[in-house]
Amino acid sequence: MDWKIGFSRQAERFLSRNHLPDEFVSELLAKAVRRFSGEIVALDLKRLSSDWEGFFRIRSGKKRIIFSIDMHEQKIHVEIIDFRGSAYKH
Repeated sequence: MDWKIGFSRQAERFLSRNHLPDEFVSELLAKAVRRFSGEIVALDLKRLSSDWEGFFRIRSGKKRIIFSIDMHEQKIHVEIIDFRGSAYKH
């Protein structure tokens, strides 16, 4: 079964404004899924807390991807893609 990836409006706008392909995010999310499955993968992944309880963060250079994952339904929802200074202010 394939994973379904949904993007918030903010995430889609960030990708289009910065001329980034969807593959930029999908490759990083594929690594995250492999990490959650127990595979050792080089990825800067962190579980968030406080206001972002239930979300995870991937760091890629100066960009941050904040997403939630449902392992049973095999769904990922990308909430925010933004630069480091702005990602957590949404």
